[in-house]
Amino acid sequence: MDAAPAGRGRRGLRWLAGLAVVAGLLAGAGYAGWRAALDLYRSAGPLAEERAVVIPRGAGPGAIAERLREAGVLDDLRAAAFVPAARLTEAAGPLRAGEYAFPPRVSLAGVLDILRTAPTVQRRLTVPEGLTVAQILALLERAEGLTGTVSEVPPEGSLLPETWAYSWGDTRDSLIRRMRAAMDRALAEAWAQRAENLPLSSPREALILASIIERETAVAEERAKVAGVFVNRLRRGMPLQSDPTVIYAVSGGLGVLDRPLTRADLDADHPHNTYRNRGLPPTPIAAPGRASLLAAVRPAETDALYFVADGTGGHVFSRTLEEHNRAVARWRAIERARRGAAEAREP
Repeated sequence: MDAAPAGRGRRGLRWLAGLAVVAGLLAGAGYAGWRAALDLYRSAGPLAEERAVVIPRGAGPGAIAERLREAGVLDDLRAAAFVPAARLTEAAGPLRAGEYAFPPRVSLAGVLDILRTAPTVQRRLTVPEGLTVAQILALLERAEGLTGTVSEVPPEGSLLPETWAYSWGDTRDSLIRRMRAAMDRALAEAWAQRAENLPLSSPREALILASIIERETAVAEERAKVAGVFVNRLRRGMPLQSDPTVIYAVSGGLGVLDRPLTRADLDADHPHNTYRNRGLPPTPIAAPGRASLLAAVRPAETDALYFVADGTGGHVFSRTLEEHNRAVARWRAIERARRGAAEAREP
């Protein structure tokens, strides 16, 4: 038989030596032995800085001790003492799976207490407003610690964008259920605050309008005014002519396009194309946040029927087509200047 590698052999010897010492101490070596065992149980451990460690489901005390030793939470001697210490204190409760944060110099007693009583580490996933369901599912897929596949793609606009806390081992389906329930509550709360005489017949229509508002502006102060423009258009039977709805259509529901919209895009025969079709599109085009939900049901009182980007991140609002055309011309001049500057910088 080949000799074991030197490093592995030394680790094995240290482990056996530690186990032998602990066994001797716990076997009844008199008061001094018990005192030494108690000191080992309570004294500061080797961990230099806080560290999170994942304890897998089904791991027994021996496997947990080894994982904590590899993470530097326990040294060889304390790792060897872990199993008998866990058994001697098992009345305090079972050792739990999950991700736990261990503070610097945590003692063996502290380690066992954390594994029995401490909350698991709370991870956070931020879902920005205005993402499509495809983009949100991509975030969930990349989120470290979430498990399982998504059993069913949720409807567009049904997931509330917020920062979501979760624990290692939570399933993606469970987080989706929480996001859907939160959107249902947020939509119901907004609908209960709706203004009178809105051209919206249901909470779902409010959700669709909110999703368009979310994609049209990132300026908080503009949301209600953008909503007012769309409400005015709905009341007059005018097409909404919202570019984000066309982007949603031509991108196949991805919500992003790596090129400017063309005349062919605006003429495309698609149910989400609000240049061709009057009224709201058949579904939301993204996940609106709470502010956009509220803007959709409490729009600003305005006589504006048009808006276009102003080059600073906001928009110019116009009452007449003539005013709007002048604003569009200014925006196109800004775009041309930016393209020229970009081309001049190219080598």
